[in-house]
Amino acid sequence: MNWLDPEPFLRGVAWRGRSGRPLRADPAQLGRLPLDVVERAALPVGVRLEFTAEGASAVEIRYRAEVPAPSRPLAPLAHTFALWTSERQVAETTVPPAGEAVVRLRLRPCGGPFTVHPPQAVASRILALRGIGGALRPVPAGPRWLVHGDSITEGWWSTRPAHAWPAVVGRALGLDTVNLGYAGSARGELATAEQLASLPADVLTLAFGTNCWSGVPSSAPLLYETTRAFLALVRRGHPRTPLLLLSPLPHPAAERTPNALGATLSALRAAMEAAARDRVTDGDNHLHVLPGGNLLTPADLADGLHPNDGGHEKIARAVTEALAPHI
Repeated sequence: MNWLDPEPFLRGVAWRGRSGRPLRADPAQLGRLPLDVVERAALPVGVRLEFTAEGASAVEIRYRAEVPAPSRPLAPLAHTFALWTSERQVAETTVPPAGEAVVRLRLRPCGGPFTVHPPQAVASRILALRGIGGALRPVPAGPRWLVHGDSITEGWWSTRPAHAWPAVVGRALGLDTVNLGYAGSARGELATAEQLASLPADVLTLAFGTNCWSGVPSSAPLLYETTRAFLALVRRGHPRTPLLLLSPLPHPAAERTPNALGATLSALRAAMEAAARDRVTDGDNHLHVLPGGNLLTPADLADGLHPNDGGHEKIARAVTEALAPHI
């Protein structure tokens, strides 16, 4: 019944801040990143607990969260913890918002392995965990997968963190998924490419570009060169690591609509794919391209841009198929 240090059980951690809190950008390099990236990187998206249980009937988790002031929109947001096996969700517990609390999840008698997905929007930090009636053991980490992208990679409009496409792919392939999706940004920031190069990785995926149409508009020639530069910087740290580039997913309102620099999303997508394929022609045999333009239909989009759970599942199937031969 003694509390256990969560460190051996945590997966999906990229960096840590001074307090030990997981961060999704290098704390020593935050000044080189746009403010919107820094803000999103403070959320522990994709961080989770993985363990097996020997005789334990439940797991208790002590955690700390940021609770907004009562006047803030997210103040009433409940904290939801979901328990998964490798195949499906087997339990879920929702508790009232609290700055620090203990949550209990009942375990199945199979012994695991189990994964617990904590709430993300409240920047939760796991402080300790323990098994009730038995012992918990960390699960060995799988191959480390760095996946960088925008709000879709971060999991927007999936109903639970475990339904976001990077989480689904990670379960399917047994990967230690490190989610470096930054909502509202991921525009090919070269400082991000250098940070990706600095992290250990067994496989990488890049899924940015949509916000180059609107957030900070890019022309097709500019995005071609940005993609080439981004890939070159990532390759400085990972010269032969399998790398999948997923080009922008469908956004019906942007496909044929010129942005401020005259580029449609279709043109930007083609520029990114051309940049990656030209690098393959130049000899990068470990780089692979997955065109995103036809992966989803309008019915798969919750708001005309972000996928619903079914859309996330479709993306996950395509990425799983593309990555599986290279794991």
